[in-house]
Amino acid sequence: MTLVQMQPRPAHADLFHRTVDDAMEAAGPQICDDMTVEVALAVMAGARADHLLVCDEDGLCTGLVTRAQLTTVRDSAAYTDRIRLRDVPGGRGPFASPMTSTAEADHAMRYRRLTALPVVDEQGSALGVLALSR
Repeated sequence: MTLVQMQPRPAHADLFHRTVDDAMEAAGPQICDDMTVEVALAVMAGARADHLLVCDEDGLCTGLVTRAQLTTVRDSAAYTDRIRLRDVPGGRGPFASPMTSTAEADHAMRYRRLTALPVVDEQGSALGVLALSR
């Protein structure tokens, strides 16, 4: 179950001026970038998550990987059981700031065909995830 941060909003609030901070979900599972693809898929299955936040050895968010990305890597001819998350193409950035407008983040996600976007603070620590509404 994913927790969603909820804040009361006035009924007349302009949705265009909402920020990512207003719409993001809790960060969810975070894993280290030295984890293998196979272990990450097992963690994802156990957490019943469609994506995982990837962090470096200092605990700073380096990106986000999806089940689809990891499955593609695992099913490729070049796959070995030694491939680490830091080696997965497309697993790094982009990121959103909590102060980014939801309209701007939504546009960037659709343009890049992303289903989720990590939200990080100024130091690079994960605060949450912005997911496209389905």
